[in-house]
Amino acid sequence: MTNVALLHYSAPPIVGGVESVLGHHARLMADAGHQVQIVAGRGEQTDPRIPFIQMPEAGSRHPEVLVIKAELDAGRVPPRFAELVESLTANLTEILDDVDVLIAHNVSSLHKNLALTAAVQNLSSRNHLRVILWHHDLAWTAPRYRAELHDGYPWDLLKQAWPGVKQVTISEMRQHELAELFQIDEADIAVIPNGVDVAAFHKLETQTREYVKRLDLLQATPLLLLPVRITPRKNIELALHVCANLKQHFPDMKLVVTGPLGPHNPANVKYFEKLLAVRAQLSVENSACFLAELTSEYIPDEVISDFYHLADALFLPSREEGFGIPILEAGFAGLPIFCSDIPTLRRLGGAHATYFSPDADPHKLADTIADHLSSNPVFRMRSDVHSRYTWERIYAQKIAPLLVK
Repeated sequence: MTNVALLHYSAPPIVGGVESVLGHHARLMADAGHQVQIVAGRGEQTDPRIPFIQMPEAGSRHPEVLVIKAELDAGRVPPRFAELVESLTANLTEILDDVDVLIAHNVSSLHKNLALTAAVQNLSSRNHLRVILWHHDLAWTAPRYRAELHDGYPWDLLKQAWPGVKQVTISEMRQHELAELFQIDEADIAVIPNGVDVAAFHKLETQTREYVKRLDLLQATPLLLLPVRITPRKNIELALHVCANLKQHFPDMKLVVTGPLGPHNPANVKYFEKLLAVRAQLSVENSACFLAELTSEYIPDEVISDFYHLADALFLPSREEGFGIPILEAGFAGLPIFCSDIPTLRRLGGAHATYFSPDADPHKLADTIADHLSSNPVFRMRSDVHSRYTWERIYAQKIAPLLVK
């Protein structure tokens, strides 16, 4: 595994956009088994796996840094600047002695601490160290900073393509700006967007997070929710057949059945065995998920609620229901509803659900669901976020390859 250091002016728990990204990157790298440390002027250790190394003079608000910056902003390079560069270079050299990859966030982009910028450039020529410069903001392309930037050293460090380093930006817009600024090809600049932490955003319960991880649900598009007990009247076999047909439209789709076996009829065990056999026959073992296979314990309402927030649609093929509370819960969660056309469910869903016969043709029903979701802008946006902008996807597709020599 790779030994990685992340560098910025400040780090979590300091609140800021770059600080948040830094924290996510460190967590994902540690999850993947890399040795990770964060180096910053301000911050604290927030993860027991990830050491925090404080270098006060690497910050943007250190008193001496602010004094030097005031001189630099006025176009003067004070004598103390070179001394600070030398000191920071020596300190970083010691800290990064056994580090393979240094990822510096905004340090080569902004003029908040140009001595740190110069020190990182000094280190970028060291043979053992691979340097990745991660550009969130660009001082030279921001009008609000123009009066504080001047020709020559050290300001020109922010508009030069340093030899031997990897350039990364967070968007195509920044990629275009950086290519023009550095006079290099856009193809030489990687675009790695910021992302969303799905579990944190939805405030998922610990138990939910475990299920999501074990079943790989964050990769599902769409995720259909069937929140029922496993009993014949719930008509779950139709859901399995629809699942098999829906995969022709959405290869990454998943269905989650949240309930346990019905407690009052021993025949439910045989029904579950039948469902598992049907699932195997249809080759949807990885697409149709029963939480009953993961636990025989009662699943709290808070966890079930999490699944409503994770799901893209409610699928309820019951042959009979006394009331149909999932219809109301799906309404609160803002989910499209696909349910059987029986009186209790139609009474609750009214004109706001898509109905089908409990004996519907699975192929036609899958087509109906696919057509509905494909024309739904909310689902399309959710799918885009899941496929491109979750931190897990971004790490696997974009960040992990950077750490391999």
